[in-house]
Amino acid sequence: MFRYIIRRLLISVPILAIGSFLAYLMVAAAGNPIAELRAKPGVTEAQIRAVEASLGLDKPILQRYWDWLMGFLQGDWGQSIALGQAKVDVFDSTMRALWITARLVIGAEILAIILGVTVGVLAAVKQYSIFDYLATSTAFLMFSMPIFCVAVILKSYGIRFNNVLEGLGMDRWLSTVSPAEGGFKGDIGEQIFQYTGTYLLPTLSLMLISFAAYSRFQRASMLETLHSDYVRTAKAKGISQRRVIFRHAFRNALIPVSTLFSLNAGALFAGAIVTETVFGWRGMGNQLVASIRSFDPNMLMGWLMVTATLIVVFNLVADIMYGFLDPRIRLA
Repeated sequence: MFRYIIRRLLISVPILAIGSFLAYLMVAAAGNPIAELRAKPGVTEAQIRAVEASLGLDKPILQRYWDWLMGFLQGDWGQSIALGQAKVDVFDSTMRALWITARLVIGAEILAIILGVTVGVLAAVKQYSIFDYLATSTAFLMFSMPIFCVAVILKSYGIRFNNVLEGLGMDRWLSTVSPAEGGFKGDIGEQIFQYTGTYLLPTLSLMLISFAAYSRFQRASMLETLHSDYVRTAKAKGISQRRVIFRHAFRNALIPVSTLFSLNAGALFAGAIVTETVFGWRGMGNQLVASIRSFDPNMLMGWLMVTATLIVVFNLVADIMYGFLDPRIRLA
């Protein structure tokens, strides 16, 4: 298994290298970061050339990429170069945004996987039962609703719920804005109250959509596994249904769900853009939108590299999970 993991890691390195080069070319071709400066009246050509030199825009694209890559590998991701804004360190800003998004996404993914896999297995075992129909209807409903609809609906009901609490003389509980920079204050009870109220609505928004995908994939995979020859053979030997499900069918049925997890988790970490926008979170999604609006190449490259790394890492996790779930994969 160790050799299998090393082999997958070695494959991931050139993928990231090629991805960084292509991303840099696309960002460089997307626009000119000093176009706004050129449009300002009274700006001389000498001033423009000075800004270009300070940003390295006077160098060939390959030289610029090499300089950026060497700095990136040494932990120097550059400074934000958005004109008219305070310069901030790209690494610090990206890590801060990643931590904010991680706190939101991790909880949503854990809940979605647990509930989705559980419901999918039960729906497959109890095929065509009332539970199966209810689970299928709920999953299709979540599939058909765009994420912004789910987020806006939850936010509106959260505001109404807070109004009811306020009318009863109680504190507002469900927060519809980003958590405070300094964290939650007060004793442990007050912190739990603030934490759950802040994270509940955006976590539910992400969890409901992911839950629908996990439950449907798990149900379909479990049904296919339950009708396999080796499962029918195990049943014919008189093995209990519970042991057949959890010892023979469940493990193999998790393989397709592992693929979905790697794709879904990477995409969510890359930036739950809609959810963060609706609830005012300053995470990876907010960083992407801000860097595109101001066309900040360094900040955009920081976002792209973190996103690419996360996707590669989660695909590596999926490959490792394949090896654990099916020994034939790691021994191939």
